[in-house]
Amino acid sequence: MRDTDGLRAGPASQQGMRRSNLALVLGVIARAPRSRAEVAAETGLTRAAVSSLAEELIAAGLLVEEGPAAPSGKVGRPGTALGLNPEGPGGLGAEIGVEHLGACVVDLRGEVRSWRRQEIRNRDRRPAAVMADLAELLRRATAEARLRPAGLALAVPGLVGDGGGVLQRAANLGWRDVSLAAELRLALRATGAEALAELPVEADNEANLGGLAELWLGGGPDHFLHVSAEAGVGGAIVVGGRLLRGARGYAGELGHVPVHPDGPACACGARGCLEQYAGEAAVLRAAGLEGIRGDWVAMLAERAEAGDEEVRAALAGAGEALGTAAAGAVNLLDPAEVVLGGGYAQLAPWLLPAMRAELAARVTVRPWSGERLRVSRLGRRGPLLGAAVGVVRAIVADPGRLEG
Repeated sequence: MRDTDGLRAGPASQQGMRRSNLALVLGVIARAPRSRAEVAAETGLTRAAVSSLAEELIAAGLLVEEGPAAPSGKVGRPGTALGLNPEGPGGLGAEIGVEHLGACVVDLRGEVRSWRRQEIRNRDRRPAAVMADLAELLRRATAEARLRPAGLALAVPGLVGDGGGVLQRAANLGWRDVSLAAELRLALRATGAEALAELPVEADNEANLGGLAELWLGGGPDHFLHVSAEAGVGGAIVVGGRLLRGARGYAGELGHVPVHPDGPACACGARGCLEQYAGEAAVLRAAGLEGIRGDWVAMLAERAEAGDEEVRAALAGAGEALGTAAAGAVNLLDPAEVVLGGGYAQLAPWLLPAMRAELAARVTVRPWSGERLRVSRLGRRGPLLGAAVGVVRAIVADPGRLEG
């Protein structure tokens, strides 16, 4: 899901002005319930204009009247507070992982109404087979949520071009040049979910969506580097409250930053990438657990907690490599924080000491303190939350899109 903070500037037509004002009113109320008079005071619109726009948004199912507004201290009866409609259109998120599938529905307030995760090995499976399983998961999640999704966003572990429709490469899945929206729509129709198949579909790299979720829900600054892991290593760069995508949409590939240029060959074709030291396969190999299947993160955390010295040493080695790569990014970008998310959040107790040591030794942008490296409270939920919440944020930014 492409992060959207507002409408682009365009011709000041009457229709365009109305659409912009609908977004303005909805955006103000999305921050906190307000009366019509309060919205007028905050936006500079007339009370009559706000009332007319509010009625449109109520009719569209986006707003509801919540009862008397909080006392303002002014003489007279308080107005009626308007709030986002929890039963209005929702956001549908989907996730394809190497070892799992996920589906999530959130309402306009961002509250999770349905959350489903299925452990399944997707590496080297055909896209059509994976999409069939995902379509069924989405159908069940939507039925459970009892909301009408307004869009669908898909998180994938690979390179998605700036258009958001084609997965160009996902080395850990073994996929190339997959038309994600088309494949998913076919699968949804085959499972009888015709309404879902008609939704607008966007796709993005799972690390990008995890970074956006951290921006929107994590409560941190608006300049940070988000480092995450499932099978591979992902990165997202947020600058000034916006995701830095790069010229073609591929920024943030931290997993393929070389840590040791003469190191082992990587699936991307290069050598010595971070993923070869801190990715799933590398850590399991270092821990003497190569070939083990299932939830590798949970398994390593359990063994490390139990005192397994080989696992702890493998995680310390991964932390050292992560710290080396992160230090280069910090020197280049000067983020306020480095945030550890995804599977790394669960493994943080054994990664952080080595990461902090490498950052302290290698970061030249001073001052640097260990507190600037922190663990995301969203953990492995980030990409799926980012996908679903991104859909409702797009509605709030442009409610007129529901008319088309």
